[in-house]
Amino acid sequence: QRRRQMQHHVFIELTLLIVLGAAAQWLAWLLRLPSILLLLIFGFVAGPVGGWIQPDRLFGNLLLPLVSISVAVILFEGGLTLNLREIQGVRNVVTRLVSVGVLTTCILTAAAAHLLIGFDIELAILLGAILSVTGPTVVLPLPRPIRPTGPASAILRWEGIVIDPVR
Repeated sequence: QRRRQMQHHVFIELTLLIVLGAAAQWLAWLLRLPSILLLLIFGFVAGPVGGWIQPDRLFGNLLLPLVSISVAVILFEGGLTLNLREIQGVRNVVTRLVSVGVLTTCILTAAAAHLLIGFDIELAILLGAILSVTGPTVVLPLPRPIRPTGPASAILRWEGIVIDPVR
């Protein structure tokens, strides 16, 4: 009986995960918003706020490997879209963004979290490290409504894809 009840919860959580993900994507398309925004909102509401989906319980020991494989697929797909000719004029800007930019953002965010919010220094550094790194799933969808051209487009694309492996 207990095992059957557990299987029922897993089925409901997986179904809810798929339905909410699809609904967030569809609503983002309908409202012409970057889907990452609604996916984050739906995820926070379904996870930490509502407690309807608990990834640790749902996936168990498979959670970390699933996340790692998903990130690898996203980075691989992003790398396939890069054009080496695009980087020629913006190489210095991208290099500075993925080195000095990340370090500066990490330090300033950690300092703000420690001094303004009162986080312990270890937690503040962790927050700074997490918030300083963008990535293709965040950077690439955001400017789509604007459709940047020229160097700005190349800088955003290269920084968003190159930043994850550099981190």
